[in-house]
Amino acid sequence: MRERLFTAALSLLAVVLAAVIGGYLWSLGAVNQPGPLSQPVTVIIRPGTGLGPIASQLAEAEVVSNDLLFQFEARRSGQERSLKPGEYRFEPGATITAVIDKLVKREVVARFVTIPEGLVSAEILRIIDQSEGLTGDAPASVPDGALLPETYKYEWGDAKTALIERMRTARDTALAELWAKRAPDLPIATPDEAMILAAIVEKETGVASERPKVAAVFINRLKKKMRLQSDPTVIYGINPLGLDRPLSRADLAAPSPFNTYVIDRLPPSPICHPGRASIAAVLNPEPTDALYFVADGSGGHAFAVTLAEHNKNVARWRKIESGASAKGPAPAAAKPDAKKR
Repeated sequence: MRERLFTAALSLLAVVLAAVIGGYLWSLGAVNQPGPLSQPVTVIIRPGTGLGPIASQLAEAEVVSNDLLFQFEARRSGQERSLKPGEYRFEPGATITAVIDKLVKREVVARFVTIPEGLVSAEILRIIDQSEGLTGDAPASVPDGALLPETYKYEWGDAKTALIERMRTARDTALAELWAKRAPDLPIATPDEAMILAAIVEKETGVASERPKVAAVFINRLKKKMRLQSDPTVIYGINPLGLDRPLSRADLAAPSPFNTYVIDRLPPSPICHPGRASIAAVLNPEPTDALYFVADGSGGHAFAVTLAEHNKNVARWRKIESGASAKGPAPAAAKPDAKKR
């Protein structure tokens, strides 16, 4: 009787052991089988989420077919405490092994925000506030000219303040690098003055190839103690976000620390956030004797060394401008500024 019981126990143990081994071997194969996902999906794993909730979240999103199998493999591989929070994109057919590997390596979704050149701080802060995935509050204000316009990479959950600090550091780094390579004999005493002039250049032309020549005109005028006579500085002094009307003669004559038709120097601070190219243009301007420029009707500008030549260019622009007005609104690329420089 005892022998029969012993034999039965051994048989039962063998069956159980075979089932365990079989189940283990099956699970090893199952975790490397394509998952049920048929379309790419993005899942956000929040900080502090444990293994069980992560597995449930992935199963609900149909990234994995079985949450218990996911937990089993995470524990078997010793990685249950190595799964990291973040925003993840999973492709169709991802295996459990691949999903765990992605979470362990923290291969999160890369997000990007582009800050165009020439914006003021209020406009940049609005872009930051509207960028999905950033957290916290942005600063109430940032000095114009303190940030570098660029495309920045970030991740879901990054703080708005941290991104703005990266933009500030990028500007400081770029300015220091370009300042160290500046041309000799510039009428610019400090990096801060370089930023002020770069902001003016940024607002004066959207044509990349023109920036060094536009910068040279202002450099030449500073050397000759001439007023800069830049319309964008006047506009900024009235409203940093711009005007919905043309500048008037009264605007050009109105006293303001930013009215370069009135003051004999640079404005007290930048009128926007200039890009790297405008900073470089100011610190290494194109060799030219030009002192004037005016819109040429093509989106660019006509440059002149003498006032007589400049007046001819202005007259030519006036004809273009009046012709455009007769046909309808002037093209966006044509800048009705620089008319008195």
